[in-house]
Amino acid sequence: MRIRGLLFDKDGTLLDYHASWMPLNREVALQAAAGDPALAQRLLVAAGYDPVTDRVRANTPLAVGTPAEIAAEFAAILGLSATAELEAIVDRVFQAGGLQASKLAPRAREAIDLFRQRTHKLGIATSDSAAGLATSMAPHDVMHLFDFACAYDSGFGVKPSPGMPLAFCKACGVEPSEIAVIGDNLHDIEMGRAAGAALVIGVLTGTSTADDLAGHADRIYPGIAEMAEDEGFLALLG
Repeated sequence: MRIRGLLFDKDGTLLDYHASWMPLNREVALQAAAGDPALAQRLLVAAGYDPVTDRVRANTPLAVGTPAEIAAEFAAILGLSATAELEAIVDRVFQAGGLQASKLAPRAREAIDLFRQRTHKLGIATSDSAAGLATSMAPHDVMHLFDFACAYDSGFGVKPSPGMPLAFCKACGVEPSEIAVIGDNLHDIEMGRAAGAALVIGVLTGTSTADDLAGHADRIYPGIAEMAEDEGFLALLG
């Protein structure tokens, strides 16, 4: 097996999910609830927040959903049939806040630099919007290291369908059997499988535990930093 391309999820993989997004999740819920804190808490819980652990549960709308999917979850609690206004709130808060709030996963920059040196192509596939992708990654000066980036509104479909990895392969001149897809949720793993990726890799810097990913991912690492330290994995790159 030879891996010539690495396609990364963004939130929970390149970015530390809870450090980056919990303040924004609370803000978006409060705005959707028109300032009512009790209602905002209900919205958060419905969308995947666990108040006991103060974390977002894996594979819930807050963990893996697009702004439209998060808005739809809020709308169900609010009794609304139309979600466009709520989706606009989600997009606006995430875009504005991402610039200030986003934090790279531990030692992610060093890992990205190493992967840039060791493999042919790097890409990002996110359920965020294209604008949200740009703003949340802007503070970290890493986007020039990626050959490809796409979002839910880039025209390649949404996770877990295979459109994003197939678009990465087409844009970068690699085959699905030559890529690894790396993410923190089953949506990422299922997307990679659907595309025929050589490897699907789970990381724990997002909302999933090792138990959530066990039996689904080919490999599980604490984060991409540990992936970059695995000589067995690095030997596959070329």
